Amino acid sequence: MCRSETGLRRGRCRARLRTRHTRFSDRGFVTAEAAVVLPTLVLFTMALIWTLLAASAQIQCVDAARAGARAAARQDPDDVAVSAARQAAPRGANVSVRRDAGLVRVEVVADAPGPEVLGLGLRLRSEAVALAEESVGVTV
Repeated sequence: MCRSETGLRRGRCRARLRTRHTRFSDRGFVTAEAAVVLPTLVLFTMALIWTLLAASAQIQCVDAARAGARAAARQDPDDVAVSAARQAAPRGANVSVRRDAGLVRVEVVADAPGPEVLGLGLRLRSEAVALAEESVGVTV
């Protein structure tokens, strides 16, 4: 069909060859783009999940500190206050109780779940302060 070198056929033949060449030269672009985009999407999704886990653990630290401060403010022994805080705290959290001039301070410190590679580990901390019940209504 394209063997004839005369007139109109020659122009059609060249146009057909050009479109074939252009159509086949774009073949690998979709694969290359997918090879770049898919790992990026996976990393982005992992970062979002890690952020959600860290935010959830921070909320648990805040709740644990408040629970411990309430228990300590009711004049429960420090062991009971620490136990109340540990029940609400993330796994492996450190809980400390201090009493200062009618105030009770409970601090909860925990490591965020997730990767600790390349210094990405987070240390989460929350402190709650409550007025001790024994000091309520006491005038100095």
